[in-house]
Amino acid sequence: MNLLKGSIVALVTPFVDDAEQSVNREKLVELVKLHTDNKTAAIVPCGTTGESPTLLKEEWDTVVSTVIEAARNTHLKIIPGTGSNSTREALRLTTRAAELGADACLVVTPYYNRPCPEGVLAHFQELDKVGIPLILYNIPSRTGIDLGTDLIMELCEKCPSIVGLKASNGDLDQITEVIYRSSSLGRPFSVFSGDDSLTLPILSVGGVGVFSVAANIMPGLMDELVSSFMRADLNQSRMIMHDIHGFCRALLKSGSNPAPIKSVMNHAGLNVGSCRKPLVDLTKEKAAMLFHELEMMLTRLSEHNIHYDEILTQFDGSTATLK
Repeated sequence: MNLLKGSIVALVTPFVDDAEQSVNREKLVELVKLHTDNKTAAIVPCGTTGESPTLLKEEWDTVVSTVIEAARNTHLKIIPGTGSNSTREALRLTTRAAELGADACLVVTPYYNRPCPEGVLAHFQELDKVGIPLILYNIPSRTGIDLGTDLIMELCEKCPSIVGLKASNGDLDQITEVIYRSSSLGRPFSVFSGDDSLTLPILSVGGVGVFSVAANIMPGLMDELVSSFMRADLNQSRMIMHDIHGFCRALLKSGSNPAPIKSVMNHAGLNVGSCRKPLVDLTKEKAAMLFHELEMMLTRLSEHNIHYDEILTQFDGSTATLK
């Protein structure tokens, strides 16, 4: 896989409002088209935002195969989530992703089991045998394990398939150390922000992009955040980061991901359905907080003459569009 960078959307899984909350394949195709048209670099189906814990095996296959087919002959890279707390299941999913034609796999640290460092290494060494590029996903708030810098380096040294890290632990010191120590690997290794609100700080220490929840509703704006930094337009990237920070934080504070982003998408007319239980829709109070932050974001963007995605005009009645 060519060195990946930019805004990578952590895609929601759209469901039909039927008794089974069936996967909405037609909507998946529409969402892929949205990102094809808005410079998103890659799509992650079946990650945390895609409600992977609630998907049946055949549904995981349906989502990944549909996204890969819809993205065929486009610039988009497809990086399915293939992690599990069972090494055998993670191996099955990673192998299947490779068979379907995925470009890489996002692999979360085994959760609940709380394996020791030797167990984490053994887990990834099994996945390394598949041969598809792997991106480590470090999110201790969900897994109970925070990969330390030494273990990350050992994993990279002993598993050549590991090409990157999605850093969702909020530890900028550790992320910085991983970035400068990875230069000794002798091969490309990319670090991405796993939190929208930390995108610019991580870019500033050598990160190359973001796995973004917010990009589900504002793909063009998230692309511009990363692109402006990469072209050294620091005033633009800093202004965007300041303007969107409150909304990005609210996406995580107002409810369990992806309930907040699905709420926004549904209000914008994207009709992606509700979350599956045990996740539930936002309360009226939390939804009000989220939409207040969204309206404040649009006001700040307008004041700074920063153009944003047309779909967001559903919330302000303006005609602003991203250039």
